Amino acid sequence: MTTIARSRSVLAAATLLAAAAGAAEAAEPLRICAATKEAPYSSADGSGFENRIAVKLAEAMGREPQFVYADKFAIYIVRDYLETGECDVVLGVDSGDERLATSKPIYRTGYVMVSRQDENFDTADWEAIRDTRFSRFAIRFYSPAETILKYTGKWEDNAAYLYGLIDFKSNRNTYNQVDASRLVSEVAGGEADLAIAFAPDVARYVKSASVPMRMTMIDRPITRTDGKTIPLQYDQAIGVRKDDTALLAEIEAALPKIRADIDQILAEEGIPLLPPSS
Repeated sequence: MTTIARSRSVLAAATLLAAAAGAAEAAEPLRICAATKEAPYSSADGSGFENRIAVKLAEAMGREPQFVYADKFAIYIVRDYLETGECDVVLGVDSGDERLATSKPIYRTGYVMVSRQDENFDTADWEAIRDTRFSRFAIRFYSPAETILKYTGKWEDNAAYLYGLIDFKSNRNTYNQVDASRLVSEVAGGEADLAIAFAPDVARYVKSASVPMRMTMIDRPITRTDGKTIPLQYDQAIGVRKDDTALLAEIEAALPKIRADIDQILAEEGIPLLPPSS
């Protein structure tokens, strides 16, 4: 073999090795942080709508989706899994979350009031509940809905009912929460007059409820007595660790490829959407 031929052979081999290395790198799985206790967002069987979006994202990135499940509520995912390196990507974070580097928004939605259609309640003003006959409200603890009840004078008479939804478990030094599906079933069954919730929490269950239900998007934020504002509409994004800029860039490049898939998944879920704020 001539020197030129040997050089060409070496160059070809090097090229093949480089291509193989690149393919191996691209084939690294996308480790997705997920919770088993966060239906309808995430479920161990992969039926959560964020699970489905994550699969589409991984495919668009040329990676295998690998779910790293935590048997915990989602509030612990960033601290206990993403920041410790157990997983690399978390879906459904608020755009601009200071703990993370976040993608451009993948959708925007907000808090809704959920009622039975036969109640003919369709106001978008959260303060309007102050003057209603409603006395039972299904909400999730620690949410803006709790503040709404306090600001409209509905909290005190509703507290015992709410704690009954978690079997009167103490919230001291532990995290207990009302299942999202329970918010809707309480209203559908007549045990509650109204539910106030983040739309993605309840959209699936409103859609499949045993009686016709209505979701009304709340149209303005809460202004606290100290002048600070509690927003009720949020851009939702994908988050990574702050120093994982390469992964974030890869995600940003993949998102336009799955825009139609995301829209379809959200439509199937029944989530009411708002125009992105940015």
